[in-house]
Amino acid sequence: MTGQIVAMGSGAIMYRRDDPLHDYVLELTGKDKPAVLFLGTATGDDPSYIVSFYETFNSSRCRPRHLNLFSREHDDITELVTAADVVHVGGGNTANMLDIWKRQGVDLLLHQALGQGAVLAGGSAGGICWFEGGTTDSYGPTLQVLREGLGMVRASFCPHYDSGDQRRPLYHGALLEGTLPDGYAAWDRAGLRFDAAGHLMEAVTSQPGARALSVYVRDGEVVEDDLPCRLLRARPVSRPTGW
Repeated sequence: MTGQIVAMGSGAIMYRRDDPLHDYVLELTGKDKPAVLFLGTATGDDPSYIVSFYETFNSSRCRPRHLNLFSREHDDITELVTAADVVHVGGGNTANMLDIWKRQGVDLLLHQALGQGAVLAGGSAGGICWFEGGTTDSYGPTLQVLREGLGMVRASFCPHYDSGDQRRPLYHGALLEGTLPDGYAAWDRAGLRFDAAGHLMEAVTSQPGARALSVYVRDGEVVEDDLPCRLLRARPVSRPTGW
């Protein structure tokens, strides 16, 4: 199986434990109990975020693990990263996360994992990182352009496209100036799936009306093309007999 990338508009999707996007990512592995690795680097390995991960990706649906980089517990993390069927990256400070990954070699291991068939997923910082760059609040409340992504998808990405008034104009300006390449934008509960070569496969959403867009410059103007978004349905919740 070849690797895949799922970039979502929001990292807060993690806290919606019944969000169909979670099942969507797990099902892409083709396994009943995939190994899922959480990277919470963007929030400094915040313990509450890690707990939320285990509550969402619990042992009834997968084999969850996490990797701390601020208080690293492993000398060699190669197998931990490359043996994962899914690597889920949390939201937070994209710039700091990328710097730490490069310092500790995680960026190279993620490329290796993708080549071995892993599904790389995440929202916000966990969505931007797979691209060449995007828009970020890593440097303060005034959003700025980030151009140091991993480049697995040769394009740019703007998450949270439906929230906040800075994202869209900043993104448009960066495209017009050429500081970011043409790319994609996603609303908070929408996701874009790419193959290992960075080709778009489909757009999905767990919220009716949420949008994903192709955003590019043509004849000196920014063009937004809506991508067909497949609505994911939540699985029925099974209850014990007698309820």
